[in-house]
Amino acid sequence: MRIVIESNDRIGISQEILAVFAKQAWNLKAVEIISCFTYLHVEYDELTLAKIQHCLVNIVGLISVEPINLLPSEQRENHLQALLDKMPEPIIDVDDQGVILAMNKASHKLMPKAAGLKSDFMATDYLGKPIDHFIGKINKAMLSNAATSQAITIQGKAYILDISPVLSHTSSNSATKPALNKSNQVNGSVLLLRSMNTLGRQISLLQSHQEHSFDNIIGQSKSISLIKDQGRRFAELDLPVLISGETGTGKELIARALHQASSRAKAPFLAINCSALPEHLLESELFGYASGAFTGAKKGGKPGLVELAEGGCLFLDEIAEMSPYLQAKLLRFLQDLTYRRVGGTKELVANVRIVSASHQNLAKLMVEKTFREDLYYRLNVLSIELPPLRDRITDMSLLANLFIDNAVKQVRNSQASNFTKPKLTGQALALLQAFPWPGNIRQLQNVLFSVVALNTGGNISADDLQQVLKKHSANTSQSNDVARKTIKNWSSAQSDFEAKLLADLYPLFPTTRKLAERLNVSHNKIAMKLREHGIK
Repeated sequence: MRIVIESNDRIGISQEILAVFAKQAWNLKAVEIISCFTYLHVEYDELTLAKIQHCLVNIVGLISVEPINLLPSEQRENHLQALLDKMPEPIIDVDDQGVILAMNKASHKLMPKAAGLKSDFMATDYLGKPIDHFIGKINKAMLSNAATSQAITIQGKAYILDISPVLSHTSSNSATKPALNKSNQVNGSVLLLRSMNTLGRQISLLQSHQEHSFDNIIGQSKSISLIKDQGRRFAELDLPVLISGETGTGKELIARALHQASSRAKAPFLAINCSALPEHLLESELFGYASGAFTGAKKGGKPGLVELAEGGCLFLDEIAEMSPYLQAKLLRFLQDLTYRRVGGTKELVANVRIVSASHQNLAKLMVEKTFREDLYYRLNVLSIELPPLRDRITDMSLLANLFIDNAVKQVRNSQASNFTKPKLTGQALALLQAFPWPGNIRQLQNVLFSVVALNTGGNISADDLQQVLKKHSANTSQSNDVARKTIKNWSSAQSDFEAKLLADLYPLFPTTRKLAERLNVSHNKIAMKLREHGIK
């Protein structure tokens, strides 16, 4: 029986109440006292509420004696456990010796197989036992006064283990120098295990907050309608897709729409630009690295995008920029979806869909032997070729209105809330349709953002557009003119190329042997060329 006794706030009243229970020899399992309230858990056969009230009637200041379902601490514990059980990630609370104090339901899946126990093993059976009896990867040495994170594998599944210490603030009783005697004592730790799939979804959300679907792709032209229909059919097939098209045509947008229309839509979509990173960094970003794989590697290693995209989709943009070494490694991965982290020895299996893209002509690169033919056929199981903007003239009005709306929103947010949306005149739209757009949709967006930002009121005329388009054309032709004027002959062009190549790569491969391996030449030739171009 659990009861609450309400009383006046009088010194000694709690002792008088407890003295009555002691005199009656009633077994008290728990007692909690708050100002004016005494909570008791009593165990005694044939004990009734009326009998308790009768025994306490002579205590001065007693107000009421009522039955309750739970003591305050039990109620708090139930609410906390319900909150923990709602968390999808395993959470385990341990003391400073690594003994389990509490855990949520998600933690149960970590335990039975590791401990060789039955699947119906209850959570209470784990409490009070050392955690390393169940999860050998976690030990007392990890529990310190500093928060740490590391990659671990439990039952063949990879997790990021976050350890947060539970500190109690203690200080000396000395009145002379209290600040110097204060210290934080570790009373235990809270362990949070995040699966790679969970991390992947979080990264995916950070990469893009927008909703992507084929219905959100702007365009009603025959070519773009055909691509939408083709993409919807491809989304149902769990096979690699190669997206080709000029720069700025929206290859990543199509890749995201493919993912969202597929059965993997709830899993992560992670993207990486293969031309943005040097070879060794790109390899570790894709496949991760093991602990101690190289100088500066994180303790416990780091998962790669292949691991983080588990169950979802990995988008490899500018795939043609991949080095021959990484092309070979990617080919090996695509054969059976197995891989190893950089510096690791354990074979891992991935469950991801590969979507790749390139603005280059891969067929031409295969002839030139700069892109592997066998890799091309692995990636090009399903293919989508995006049309350039100049072949989608009928979509120009829809795209222009969309970009003008977006530009107006930005101007209103940053400058003037009463900024009036300008409209395109017929002559301005005709000018947009006649422009070649070498940068495609991305260039159109930039041009219209510039025009709207410069607009002082009224419609967007052909003259307004002409001024911005001239700058874009001038920049393109100027870069071409500079290239033509600076190149004197074949030898000077070759020499300039060598100097720039060595200057860019030598900081990344800072010995002649490493740079020679990267460029597949002898280290003597690299040493000679470095001296020739004065690179130290």
